[in-house]
This record gives sequence, C-alpha cells and structure tokens, in this order.
Amino acid sequence: MTEETLRPDLAGQRVGFIGLGLMGKPMARALARAGAELVVTSRSPGPVAEMAAEGMIAATGPAAVAGQAGTIVLMLTDTAAVQTVAEALLPVLRPGHLVIDMGTTAVAATRALAERVAAAGAEWLDAPVSGGTVAAEGAILTIMAGGSETAFARALPVLQAMGRRITHVGASGAGQIAKSANQVIVALTIGAVAEALALAKAAGADPAKVRDAIRGGFAESRILDLHGGRMVSGDFTPGGRVTTQVKDLRQAEELAQQSGIDLPTLGLSLELFEMLVEQGDGGLDHSALYRLFAR
Repeated sequence: MTEETLRPDLAGQRVGFIGLGLMGKPMARALARAGAELVVTSRSPGPVAEMAAEGMIAATGPAAVAGQAGTIVLMLTDTAAVQTVAEALLPVLRPGHLVIDMGTTAVAATRALAERVAAAGAEWLDAPVSGGTVAAEGAILTIMAGGSETAFARALPVLQAMGRRITHVGASGAGQIAKSANQVIVALTIGAVAEALALAKAAGADPAKVRDAIRGGFAESRILDLHGGRMVSGDFTPGGRVTTQVKDLRQAEELAQQSGIDLPTLGLSLELFEMLVEQGDGGLDHSALYRLFAR
C-alpha cells in the first residue's frame, strides 16, 4: 500500500524525536510545522538547544523522551546507535508506545528489536527514508515501512508530515530491505553519472554542457539532476555523506550474503566509496565519487 501525502494536522499530539543530525533536524521541524509538540534529545547538546530555542521540549535522554511521548521517532546514524537507544528505551516502554526507526538499520537487528519491543507490549515500525536533506527540508521524503498494519496505520499521520510517497512494504524488516535496494541503485547510479561526466571532461567536452545535453533522454534521473549538478559545480557540501553511503552499502552487502545472492557491482561500488574515505573525502557528499575519476 502506497500513500501520497495529505498533510496531516498533528495539533495536540506529542511526538518524541531522537537524533538531530543533518536529516533529523529538518524532519523534526516538519513535524512541528504540522502542529505536533516535539520532545527531543540527541547525542550532541547543540542541536537540542537549537530545537529548544524553536519551541521544542528538550529531554535528557531516550528514557525521558519515552516518559513524555507515546510515539517516538528515531533518526540515528547506524545500527549500533539504534541498538544503544533501544536498550535505553526498552525498560520504560509500555503498551501504547510506538517506536518508528527512520534511519537505515540492519534487517536482522531490526527484526530482533521489533520482537523485543513487542514483548514489552509496544510496537516497532521500520520506516527508513530516501531523498536526502533537500527532501527532508521540503517534507517530501520517500518513506518505506515495515511492520504490522496497525503500527503503520498509527504512524501514517506522523510519516505524512515528513514525506510525500509512503509505502507499507510488508512485515518487520521489509522497510529496511527496500532501503538497501534503494541504496544499491543510488550508489550505482552515482557511479554511472560520475564516470560519464569524467569521460566527457577527459575527452575535451564541458561536463556541464554534456549533462544539459543528455537530460530529458533515457539517462535522465534525480541523480543526474542533483548529484550531477554537484559534480559539475564542484560543491560537495554533504546532503548524504560518503561515510553514510559506505555504511549503507556494507549493510546491503551483508544482506545479500545472508540472502544467498552475489551482487558483484555492489561490491565494486562499495570499494570505490571506501577509496573516497581513504583519501580523506568521507565527510563530503556522496556525489564526490566524481573526484576519483575527474582530472
């Protein structure tokens, strides 16, 4: 089931939000614009103070968030961070709590956490996102969800405040499977655009004009548009960091191994992004893969 966003009215609803990084801050603001009262915490105190200055309620940690909000959104860096926060939440979760993990978390860990949360009488929904900071700021994220029908239905108004296309993919872990598939496509397409524009430059054409020339044809994509634009301008201010891409591709490769499938181009793509990290470009936007090829 896929839902196109009808902007909800969350007035009077209190939502917890844990993780105020590049993606988390604009997502929390989108919930606030929809009328929700936000209770927030994060690993670093700076973003919490920033959000508090905008009218959100600062909490001292995950347990304090759960004590004040029945619905809790997680937007954390990796599986380890999700597991750490979940361990803090589990002792205080009660029937009626709904935890929505919107980061990219390993499938096996997601299913294990969902079982533990269910044993506490609460619900867990994996709902990772795609679209980067641009989509987060515009509240037009693509959201892929895994979990029960009841958890999805309850979460939907919250998700609609942050996203445009929202799909219930299936049972617990299905959202994270979809996100792994998404990240494989993103990584390989960034690689294709980077190599194509580097070829244009090496062969003596203006990469920007080549990009303009091929837009609208079969090569058109959001990545040719946004990431290709970053490549020709040389502006690699992070919307999605190289280090995050590496983490996501490692999880996708692990999922492929667990599923008994060999994905050779995934492995090559991972190696290329790892090379970017090794040369000190891990903090740049993942479109910086262009720097491996362009001279």
